[in-house]
Amino acid sequence: MKILYQIGEYVIIVLQAFKRPDKGFVFRRQLLYDFKRLGVDSISIISIISLFIGAIIAIQMAYNIDSPFIAKSIIGFSTRQMLVLEISPTIICLILAGKVGSRIASEIGTMRITEQIDALRVMGVNPPNYLILPKITAAMIYFPVLIVFSIFLGILGGWIMGSITGLIPSADYILGIRSWFDPFTLTYAMIKTVVFAFIITSVSAYKGYTVKGGSVEVGQASTEAIVVSSILIIFSDLILTQLLLT
Repeated sequence: MKILYQIGEYVIIVLQAFKRPDKGFVFRRQLLYDFKRLGVDSISIISIISLFIGAIIAIQMAYNIDSPFIAKSIIGFSTRQMLVLEISPTIICLILAGKVGSRIASEIGTMRITEQIDALRVMGVNPPNYLILPKITAAMIYFPVLIVFSIFLGILGGWIMGSITGLIPSADYILGIRSWFDPFTLTYAMIKTVVFAFIITSVSAYKGYTVKGGSVEVGQASTEAIVVSSILIIFSDLILTQLLLT
């Protein structure tokens, strides 16, 4: 019963968040603010992880494909496919669930225990709309940009490492990247990213919004936000893959 209650409470809060903002300029100001905190501030960690993941994938593919009958271009092709289909949209979003999700849950949770949310309600402001909607919108717009950037850096990391180690000829790697490209795979990655962005921000905001107690409970809510978001990301990844690729 507790799970059903939480699901119902989550739906109610999200529906309240998606009401039309009372003041458009306030929403736009919050949106730009969340663009920076949820998106721009995540570029550095996404860049480092993507470069190294792409390099690791390329090396592993070169190690496993050692037959003279298999073209080296397959390494570039496989690296691209793995990054586009799964690594960048799913693994990077799991990382963002930890970084962004915990930040959202702790921020809103702190506002809840310090009664700032109650103060907003007294002033006639719709707290879910003011606090949650800009975060959801910013993530759903900016996360796809981060994922495209991650894919590019992952492919670049594989090329750099292949060139440095000599395991993968540069021409073969580039040929593999350019071969057999299906534009729908990128569309599939963007659809997944938008869904994951909604899950991360809405679940984390819900956990922070409904927290009760003190600083310990805020920390617990942040942890729960990461765990629940990660589980839902993996589950929705399975559902979307079944729906879109089969």
